Amino acid sequence: MTDAIEIPPDASPPRSLPGPPKRWELFVYQVLRAVVAGLCRLLWRIEVVHPERVPDRGPCILAPSHRSYLDTPFLACVTRRRIRFMGKAEMWKYNWPGKLFDALGGIPVDRAGADRAALRAAQAALEGGEPLGMFPEGTRRSGPVVQDLHNGVAFLAARLGVPIVPIGIGGSETILGRDRKIPKLNRVVVTVGEPIHPPLREPGASVRRGDVAALTQRLTAAVQSLFEEAEASALAR
Repeated sequence: MTDAIEIPPDASPPRSLPGPPKRWELFVYQVLRAVVAGLCRLLWRIEVVHPERVPDRGPCILAPSHRSYLDTPFLACVTRRRIRFMGKAEMWKYNWPGKLFDALGGIPVDRAGADRAALRAAQAALEGGEPLGMFPEGTRRSGPVVQDLHNGVAFLAARLGVPIVPIGIGGSETILGRDRKIPKLNRVVVTVGEPIHPPLREPGASVRRGDVAALTQRLTAAVQSLFEEAEASALAR
């Protein structure tokens, strides 16, 4: 038995990997992001704390808490850079919406099982120098505890040597949690933490399970602290 982790072979049909963003894609993203950010300020008085902690160039993984469908547009407010987001594959079912999600930086994920193609696409985006948004909890959760983080964020960070930016999104569950159909107009606070850097490894060396587990533990503690801070700030105003 080995302590190393690698992406296993994928028997599914090959999926094209993301290349550098086209100019029209960046234009569409910036226009829509400006609209989304304006609505977030108008409707939810969004406050982003420490946005300077998001690197202004180079690859990184943005890893926020996840309590609402609105967490994705809230996350887009932390930086003007185009963020690659991972979303359920059903959103790409139709041609034009699929092209729009591609332009917005989306990466389709088949949630029926371990989607190795999506993991490779995420890796390609990071290797291209882009920020990648991944919810480490995997799905929307409820309540004050950040738990059951998947190892995918830590694995990619360790494999590629890129920083993880932990983020807490406070107030989003009150606005549109799992049991709500219509969003409330409460305040939301997004608190950005200091980047977490993976351990250095020799060129060509495999990623060790112990390093991934330790990195996931650090990420869990950081996101929990930031979520509590953001939640308290959002609900106090």
